[in-house]
Formats: sequence, structure tokens, C-alpha cells
Amino acid sequence: MLILVSPAKTLDFENPAATQSYSIPTLLGQSEQLIDVCRKLTPSDIASLMKVSDKIAGLNVARFSSWDVNFTTENAKQAVFAFRGDVYTGLDADTLSEASLQKAQQQLRILSGLYGLLKPLDLMQAYRLEMGTRLSNARGTNLYQFWGDIITDEINQTTAAQGDEFIINLASNEYFKAVKHKQLTANLVTPVFKDKKNGQYKVISFFAKKARGMMVRYILDNNVESLDALIKFDSAGYYFSEAESTVTAPVFLREEQ
Repeated sequence: MLILVSPAKTLDFENPAATQSYSIPTLLGQSEQLIDVCRKLTPSDIASLMKVSDKIAGLNVARFSSWDVNFTTENAKQAVFAFRGDVYTGLDADTLSEASLQKAQQQLRILSGLYGLLKPLDLMQAYRLEMGTRLSNARGTNLYQFWGDIITDEINQTTAAQGDEFIINLASNEYFKAVKHKQLTANLVTPVFKDKKNGQYKVISFFAKKARGMMVRYILDNNVESLDALIKFDSAGYYFSEAESTVTAPVFLREEQ
């Protein structure tokens, strides 16, 4: 199975990665085209476009300006260690063994507004460019139009080459919209995580994001290769609810925290 997750806004380029292994993003040529567009933006353009503070806008102008396509471990970092956020807290990549990292390299893909699709050990330079950004470019008025079929084609090539039967979608709606799901050749499964609050089970964003990361870790740690094995996911008190689930959307519940 191939797993899809979203990136994170929070980045860590201060601490060293937990491995020396790395790879280079497959779609770097596309990233270069986006960087050329982004370098023409002023700080006020970025503040308005991304709805960020002047400080963050200035930081991103500097990032776009210094971005260099010649990636090395000196100017870039492996994606799974660079992203820090709720999903990555749940995944806890820093404690993965080298063998598990190599398994993740095969099974896990990170959707990205700038890089399209990243393997965990792909080097990346710091950026902020969310998939929902309405950035005018040569292919349209937003990043969904820029990426078009490119990300979907890359996923299909990967699943075909690896013989993956399932795609486990643990990405947010914003990022998964960049995938043409009707064109996917593997079977799509989108797990749902609900926490009990005030007597009702609901999707609570903070908990759901962390649960997505925990499910990635569960798949890697337990060599999960089938849906029967996937629904045994029980990290942090979650449990499979057959009554609420469908084949394509297994639901996992957790009692009030």
C-alpha cells in the first residue's frame, strides 16, 4: 500500500536529521518553475496571498530568493525530518529505525504545494506554499491547475511499479484535491478518526491530524499490507468501528480524552 499525507507549516531546519540517507525530489523541475513565479512576489504580495504576517512574508521572500536547485545536505534536509506538525508528532520519525525509514521511503508520500510529491528522505529547502494558494502561473490561477495530472500520474507510476493494491489517503482535503482520485489505478481508502466530545463522536482536527501520523507509524511498525491488518489500528486508544465504516472509509473512534 502507498500512503499519502500532507506537509506541515512548521519546519525544523535547526536540528540535524536522524539519518545520513537522502534522495532528490522527482518533480524538482516543476518546483523550479514555481520558484521563478514566487521570486516575482513582493512581501506585501505574499502577505496578502498567503494571509500571513509581514514578518512571515519577509521570511518567505528570503526563502524564495535563496532557493537553489542544487540540493545538498548543507542547504536542504530530508522532508520527513524537516516537517514538524501534528501529523509528524504522531509519526515521530526521529525514532524510526533505518530499516523503517527505508520502508517509509517506499510506502509514504508527502503531498506538497512546491514539490508536488515528496518521498520521506527527499531533500527539501525551507518554504511555505500551501496547496490551496491562488498563485497565478503559466498553467492557471492556482496550484491545482499548475500540478494538473502530474501528481496523479506520479502516484500511478509508483503504485504500478511497486504492485500496490491500495492507496491509504491520510492527507487533508486541501492537499488531496491535488490528486485526481477518479484517475487513480489503485484502490483508494480514506480512514476517518473521530473523538468523543460532549457525548458525540466528531472529527476534531488536532486529534485527527495526530492520528493520521500515528496510523503511518502503525503501518510501518507492523508491516501492514492488507485492510484486515489496517483496521486493527489501536494507537492511543483508537478502535475500529465496523458499524460506522464503509470499505473505502474505515472509521476509528476514541473515547473522550
